Amino acid sequence: MTHQNLTKNPIMSKRQQTLLKVLLFFFALNSISFYLYFSTRPAAHHRPQLPEKTNQNPSKGSSSLLQKSWPILPSYLPWLSQTSKVRHRSCEAYFGNGFTRVLEIIPPKVAARSGGGWFRCHYSGTLGSSVCEGGKIRMNPGKIRMSRGGERLKDVVGRGEEEELPAFEEGAFQLDGGVGKKQRRLVTEEFLDRYVPAGDILRHTMRELIGSIEIADEKDFDCEEWVEEPTLLVTRFEYANMFHTVTDWYSAYVSSRVTGLPNRPLLVFVDGHCETQLEETWRAMFSGLRYAKNFSGPVCFRHVVIAPLGYETPLFKGLTKEIDCHGAPALDLWRNPDDKKTARLSEFGEMIRASFGFPVNRHRAEKPLLGHNILFVRREDYLAHPRHGGKVESRLSNEQEVFDSLQKWLSNHFECKVNLINGLFAHMSMKEQVRAIQDASVIIGAHGAGLTHMVSALPKTVILEIISSEYRRPHFQLIAQWKGLEYHAINLEGSFAEPAVVIDRLNNIMKSLGC
Repeated sequence: MTHQNLTKNPIMSKRQQTLLKVLLFFFALNSISFYLYFSTRPAAHHRPQLPEKTNQNPSKGSSSLLQKSWPILPSYLPWLSQTSKVRHRSCEAYFGNGFTRVLEIIPPKVAARSGGGWFRCHYSGTLGSSVCEGGKIRMNPGKIRMSRGGERLKDVVGRGEEEELPAFEEGAFQLDGGVGKKQRRLVTEEFLDRYVPAGDILRHTMRELIGSIEIADEKDFDCEEWVEEPTLLVTRFEYANMFHTVTDWYSAYVSSRVTGLPNRPLLVFVDGHCETQLEETWRAMFSGLRYAKNFSGPVCFRHVVIAPLGYETPLFKGLTKEIDCHGAPALDLWRNPDDKKTARLSEFGEMIRASFGFPVNRHRAEKPLLGHNILFVRREDYLAHPRHGGKVESRLSNEQEVFDSLQKWLSNHFECKVNLINGLFAHMSMKEQVRAIQDASVIIGAHGAGLTHMVSALPKTVILEIISSEYRRPHFQLIAQWKGLEYHAINLEGSFAEPAVVIDRLNNIMKSLGC
């Protein structure tokens, strides 16, 4: 009967054919669009050849989350393959592709034959640290001594720092060694001394984590949960301080690129710190966030990446050793590579902005239509962490007077429109802070961690730092140099700034911007 209806109704048949042609057209159009999108993306880093997933380790549960893709960044330059040559102590070695020596502890090909896990480290002779990664690694939170982590600050006031830092008992981390493997340490102390040296870090928690990993027999490798997506293990120290957290963000970002992760990884904090507002950026940049002690039992990771401490990044090392690098546009470096220049901090800043959904392809016009924003980054009293009294040490004793003087001066001085923005960052979300930074033509403020936000500033942003005699440190001069931003400083004899001096310096800056 159906056959008769179809043959007797040629109009219906033509409609079906037309519909089929339309569907095929849209399918072809969609396929072409995907091809053009991915073919124009920057070249991916060499991805490690991982063993195929096997069912040799049955699990009681498996978590699988949708991972965020990497955004398209104007300052992105390809992260090179493991065999690429990068000159020792060049800018690229410091800020990007310096992790070129690959140390195969258990090669993926060997792991594939045994059905067990694999492990390798990427060592940077320039930074003296390693990014390590591995597959089929189990974490047992019950054997990590530290506080739970992720609590509300008000619930843990007075808690000691030692309670928040991890101490690893035997069996805290294990790698699936396959069938018939005797339990032993994955790496020796000699290996750690050469490739994960403690240096001047008094408590090197990542070295301790890597040193604690044991190779276990497959029959003892029981997991309550499997995490299928690549996962980044991070340990933080000064987690409530913006400068130190930016070094952690940078280490996490570089580690993800060095290991060639196709998407943004998940995060696991292997520390017991409470929650702060800075977690907002962690969550924006990566695909998910959990604390190690929040897992209910042993959890196994298909692929983990162990990020170096923030102390081992050039952002921190540059405070004590000379890193003679200057920021430059990525396009210029693509055409004319230069060992003394870098676009990596600009790439990183764009990553932060893109993570919050801000456009990263915009470049500030000489005279913005809505006027120039002068962002005054303020220091406020707020409760930062459980051992903090809530009072912020003053770096500019007459900060309010300076702000009020600038406000009065700007109200009747310039022909072009100029807006003075009161940067009360302690009471702003991280997204609002990043928005204020990217909209600023000039960033001014006393020496303090809030100025670290300049990593997300647009090209041609001008920095004016007010430095008291007790805090003559190069943090922000260096970041401005490495990003290629114009930088000015007012060095005080004490902590008091003459408003007239600040106004004069700012007046010269605004003239250079055409006002």
